[in-house]
Amino acid sequence: MSVTALAPPPAAEAIAEARVHLAAAHRLAVLHELEEGIDNHFTMTVPDRDGQYLILPYGLHWSEARAGDLIVWDEQGRVLEGRGTLELSAQCIHAPIHRITGARVVMHTHQTWAMALNMLEDNRLLPASQTAALFDGQIAYDDDYTGLAATLEEGERLARTMGTRPIVFMKNHGVLVTGDTVAQAYRRLYRIERVCRNQVLALSTGRALAVLSKEIVAQVQTPSSADRHPREERERLFFGAMMRVLDRELPGYGE
Repeated sequence: MSVTALAPPPAAEAIAEARVHLAAAHRLAVLHELEEGIDNHFTMTVPDRDGQYLILPYGLHWSEARAGDLIVWDEQGRVLEGRGTLELSAQCIHAPIHRITGARVVMHTHQTWAMALNMLEDNRLLPASQTAALFDGQIAYDDDYTGLAATLEEGERLARTMGTRPIVFMKNHGVLVTGDTVAQAYRRLYRIERVCRNQVLALSTGRALAVLSKEIVAQVQTPSSADRHPREERERLFFGAMMRVLDRELPGYGE
């Protein structure tokens, strides 16, 4: 029998990698203080299986997340693979956003600094730093908190609010980011927290923010032809580096 015949099919390899990356993202959120123990949700479309999603079953602490723990579920809330239960608001928020926006990865948290900004009457993230400028025009704002998500209509409403933007600030609630990969979505989530912290701390001085001009924002958002590291590679390198930190600090996510 050839080596090729012994190799797992590409879909199986992609699913295995998806599981490892999503479990790693949960543990990274613990290291970076982006989580609330067992609450909030990271989900991913199962590769080559549209309409089916991976999630950590409710009740496991995010620091415990392992690739083998993730369950597969659908929009009707049925657990199709694995052991454990699906939390209702995860179903109601995430499934419609996956379906309507086409996002492969959806991450929703109540992380501290993004939450602090979204408790303000004016919760707009301003391009007052280089990193914040990268997010200018990428964030939708949901200013109408409707309470705990208990129906699919809430996720559909949020998806309509997002449109083509990959991030939504949920006033009085939290933040949600999407991505094509776990690496892309987690890097967005991580960087959003840092720029929200910067803005809240800067505002706490009582002094005016030095907001960048539209021209400078456009320049920051335009990749240089001389850049040796395109966006996709930066995301891959970032997440790979973070996984190496996990290997030292909180190993076991790949099990």
